[in-house]
Amino acid sequence: MRLALLCIAAGTSLLGQEFDLLLKGGRVIDPRNGRDGGFDVAVKDHRIAAVESGIAPGRARKVLDVQGMIVTPGLIDIHVHLFFTAGNPGGWAGDSSVPPDAFSFRTGVTTMVDAGSSGWRNFEVFRTTVIDRARTRVFALVNIAGYGMVNDLIEQGDFSPDAIARLAAKHKDVIVGIKSAHYQKPDWQSVDQAVEAGKKAGLPVMVDFGYFLPERPYYELVTRHLRAGDISTHMFRGPVPWVDSAGKLYPYLIEARKRGVKFDVGHGGGSFVLRSAAGAIRNGFYPDTISSDLHVGSMNGSFMDMPSLMSKLMALGLPLSEAVKESTSAAAAAIHHPELGSLTPGAAADVAVFRLMQGDFGYWDNDLGKVNGKERLFCELTLKDGKVAWDWNGRQGGDYRKLPPDYGIRPGIDRIIPPPQ
Repeated sequence: MRLALLCIAAGTSLLGQEFDLLLKGGRVIDPRNGRDGGFDVAVKDHRIAAVESGIAPGRARKVLDVQGMIVTPGLIDIHVHLFFTAGNPGGWAGDSSVPPDAFSFRTGVTTMVDAGSSGWRNFEVFRTTVIDRARTRVFALVNIAGYGMVNDLIEQGDFSPDAIARLAAKHKDVIVGIKSAHYQKPDWQSVDQAVEAGKKAGLPVMVDFGYFLPERPYYELVTRHLRAGDISTHMFRGPVPWVDSAGKLYPYLIEARKRGVKFDVGHGGGSFVLRSAAGAIRNGFYPDTISSDLHVGSMNGSFMDMPSLMSKLMALGLPLSEAVKESTSAAAAAIHHPELGSLTPGAAADVAVFRLMQGDFGYWDNDLGKVNGKERLFCELTLKDGKVAWDWNGRQGGDYRKLPPDYGIRPGIDRIIPPPQ
């Protein structure tokens, strides 16, 4: 009786058992399935059950009104830093990392990929202390350097492709690639050893080129050293050459893309300049994937969060549908998890609901460059495996005045003891 009263007060019914939850009235953008229009999204047993127009509210136990909102698959951020451990100030494996659940759902992100914070020597500590404890779906790229991103010095050696291949086989459920980053020497050892590890493990490699030196120019990285499916992150970092003096795209970028190399945003706290992004987008060279390089510094800097980054790229001319694709289905494909990143019936019910705000918004980059835009995405609601994980406007609730007078009291646990008169 109590449950029935709660459901009725919230505007739902127990009579319709076909679906557990229905998102009603939104604009669905689901690039994997070619959908962009008015659809309702139904959830059953933690999975997408139906995406159709005009699903009757009575078929669901719970109905959430998302009219006027944009409904997408949960965002997949393939470059974050989550190995938060005390006592390592400034390290991406340390105080600068972010607990996944503290930042994921409130921004529409349901899947995160730690980008090399741990290496092949300490990955299992990372898995035990962070990955296995998070509600967010967390995957990992293992750093080619043994101890990962404790500091830049650690990443200059201790490379072992064989050790990574063994580790990847043991943890194939969560390891999705190899990372090379912050290498300062003039040779290609970090990149080439990471690629060798990728060959042995059958996994893609992501490269943060780190220090741009004349002995190893960026164009050689993407046209000679990386394989099809490997990822160049921080694509809009200042030293990456994008356009010539006439504003025309450099041909090496087209060559690299034809080879199958993937270009990832990886905004971060110092790896994004608007002039590079503007030049690429103006020439129709869109990112393959949008990612954050999330850490304490970037979340409090010009990056802010994934919806803000998507909006920033949209202000430069990237279409909304493209921004969604690069943050969902394309990201899922990049980490070889095509079962994610869509609203396909049967898929995990990871869903993000955004308000596309209209107004005057300013977006800035790591070097105080600024661009203005008329639109900004803001996350209103997130579902992870069909359960509400973030609810900015309390859509799942009902008017408290219509709820039973004892709501909030746990039967058999709590008792109200009246104070003395």
